Amino acid sequence: MDHQVHIIGGGLAGSEAAWQLARRGIRVRLSEMRGGGDSTPAHQGHGLAELVCSNSLRSDDDAGNAVGLLHHEMRALDSLVMGAAASARVPAGSALAVDREVFSAEIERRLAALPTLTVVRERVDTLPAGPAIVATGPLTAPGLATSIGAATGAQSLAFFDAIAPIVYRDSIDMDVAWMASRWDKGAEASLALGGDGRDYINCPMNREQYRAFRQGLLDGEKTSFREWEANTPYFDGCMPIEVMAERGEDVLRFGPMKPVGLDDPRTGRWPHAVVQLRQDNKQGTLWNMVGFQTKLKHAEQVRLFRTIPGLENAEFARLGGLHRNTFLNSPTLLDRQLRLKAAPHLRFAGQITGCEGYVESAAVGLLAGLMAAAELGGRAWQAPPATTALGALLGHITGDAEAETYQPMNINFGLFPPLVYEGRMKKPERKLAYTERAKADLPAWLARI
Repeated sequence: MDHQVHIIGGGLAGSEAAWQLARRGIRVRLSEMRGGGDSTPAHQGHGLAELVCSNSLRSDDDAGNAVGLLHHEMRALDSLVMGAAASARVPAGSALAVDREVFSAEIERRLAALPTLTVVRERVDTLPAGPAIVATGPLTAPGLATSIGAATGAQSLAFFDAIAPIVYRDSIDMDVAWMASRWDKGAEASLALGGDGRDYINCPMNREQYRAFRQGLLDGEKTSFREWEANTPYFDGCMPIEVMAERGEDVLRFGPMKPVGLDDPRTGRWPHAVVQLRQDNKQGTLWNMVGFQTKLKHAEQVRLFRTIPGLENAEFARLGGLHRNTFLNSPTLLDRQLRLKAAPHLRFAGQITGCEGYVESAAVGLLAGLMAAAELGGRAWQAPPATTALGALLGHITGDAEAETYQPMNINFGLFPPLVYEGRMKKPERKLAYTERAKADLPAWLARI
């Protein structure tokens, strides 16, 4: 089939862009190298939109959370990712978590139903000469990365992204661990999904156990890197736990091992530290160690993680890992429509643009698809209001961020235009004000596009 747009990369961004274009009758070729004889160090299979780091799309609270607001806006645009997530959802308190395999299969099913879309399992090593959206993500194949470098005239930045382990539920000692959500948040959403409001498995540690565990992280044998990778920085949103451990004795206790709001039923008090696990599939047989991304060697992971109370006999469906991510200095290289300034027939989308996170990646793919559809239809593109999550994220990527210090960024209220108000406003009130303003400004833009 003769295509009008070539999309390279079948991850979240590429799949979302393909959906937005093909459902408008535009002929799309979607190229995905996995399944065509190639893979990446992080992916486990060949499914489109495979989730490799976590099974959570984070908070679904559209009244007090920026990513929850982004969920809301994407749903208003018939997002493929949000639709598939609804079909694959598993209990996770106020978060939106999914069964990975069900999610990927639903993405493929919906895309396969579009008559103007062709999915081709092939590796693309050079940038196309015609209209294209490059959504190859942080694991872009070397040949294409070289082609992108030649087109941009600038070397891409890079950082490391780490993967958390997954534990089999029946290997967890529930005489030691217990079920609860922090402060019981998200109970109503959990109940609606068949949960009981206690969506996390919590493994408690006392002071001595925590200190011994932290020391084990410091002493454990880690993955070594090639010389050219040695100075690549970590992105804070997916930092390995051993790197956090190096930053201070209590850093983990104020991060992924935070005990506040979690009463141990055996003592009635908060433990000194807590390891939390979140359901990773619909059957509830797999549980993800929350925030436990790691570069420890596999044998070291098994040994050390089995010192965690409740996980002494843990069996692991997947151990942690680490991979190198690359992204563009987008504020310098891309225009406000995600087009490469040096080659405007090329758009970039997803994590390669420097957004961070599943939802953000999909959202930028969604916008790239809408932009390409408008251009092919001869319509002037109208950007989403800066007061919306979509507009704030797009603005950050395409020029509002400082180019010299540009780093991957999750959606957050710091990217939005400041609120105008008198006096003092408490943090929850400010968050609500941001989301209410965005929801008020969104409908008029939706009507225009």
